[in-house]
Amino acid sequence: MAYIHKKKRYRSIFILLTLLMLFIIIAGCSIGAANLTVGDALKIILQRVPYIGSILVKKPIAGSSESIIWKVRMPRVLLAGIVGAALAFSGTVYQGLFKNPMAESFVLGVSAGAALGGAVGIIFGIPGILGVGGTGLAAFLGALSAVFLVYQLGGTGGRVSMTRLLLAGIAVNFMLSAMISLLMIFNRQRMDNIIMWTMGSFSNATWDKVLLSAIAVSVGIGVISFFARDLNLMLLGDEEAKNLGVDIEKTKKLLLALSSFIAAIAVSVSGIIGFVGLIVPHAIRMATDPDHRVVLPYSAVVGAIFLILSDTLARTLAGPMEIPVGIITALAGAPFFLYLLSKNRRAM
Repeated sequence: MAYIHKKKRYRSIFILLTLLMLFIIIAGCSIGAANLTVGDALKIILQRVPYIGSILVKKPIAGSSESIIWKVRMPRVLLAGIVGAALAFSGTVYQGLFKNPMAESFVLGVSAGAALGGAVGIIFGIPGILGVGGTGLAAFLGALSAVFLVYQLGGTGGRVSMTRLLLAGIAVNFMLSAMISLLMIFNRQRMDNIIMWTMGSFSNATWDKVLLSAIAVSVGIGVISFFARDLNLMLLGDEEAKNLGVDIEKTKKLLLALSSFIAAIAVSVSGIIGFVGLIVPHAIRMATDPDHRVVLPYSAVVGAIFLILSDTLARTLAGPMEIPVGIITALAGAPFFLYLLSKNRRAM
């Protein structure tokens, strides 16, 4: 009876968080240099809804206001939400697999590989494909290549050793970081561009990026969600999970591949954004329940909210100048993480 009550409560909170996310999306579209209200943003969004838009909005808003919302702010806000959901969700999976609350996309070299790929794309001017810029495409390939390398170094006879993967990830991260430094030294004229990209930004958001990343991330999140129970059982230990019917090696490989894939998609369209995949799932576990059937969906929604708010601050806090969103997430995430550690010191 208590479990059913708790399940209903978590479901209600999730619905409220989802509604809050929708409000933040609309509010984020209204904030900027051009003076627009939340009501104006809502009207412009609703009037674009096929078939029923003309019914919902009797007096459509056109002109520059519509262009600002629909062509500039809406893709940016949505892309920030998608990336935030992907990073937080993949961070939750990594933390569950490694049984380590400090694990995130940096662990398997996703971020370092993306940074190196992005640097190569900037230096050599790689052409884009399907609406995705050359830098983003190179970052995606770099992230996947880094994960493949870590997996080859960390795997043992077809089995996945979390300890070996962790050590291999650390080594590969240092190696790739050194290679990025070398690239910047030999290409000083591109150094500023590389540094800005590695700090993260959504200034180049487009509807093509939103569509492609939304499809890829949604598929990855959807498949991983079916394994929430297996993740819970794996927390008990590999032997216990195996006795309870979990195919340990197959599940590890699948979850590592899918979580790395959605993290690679995220960093390829935004650059390197830290703390989202670390702080969000860890905070949710502290506030709710270690059950992955709760933590996974909560992480996606809260990660989206956190990154939309961070990006809104990044593009408005310093007036006409834009701050890289990675700086905002670090400034917000690091103190909050230290607060959580201090508050839960005894429990840990």
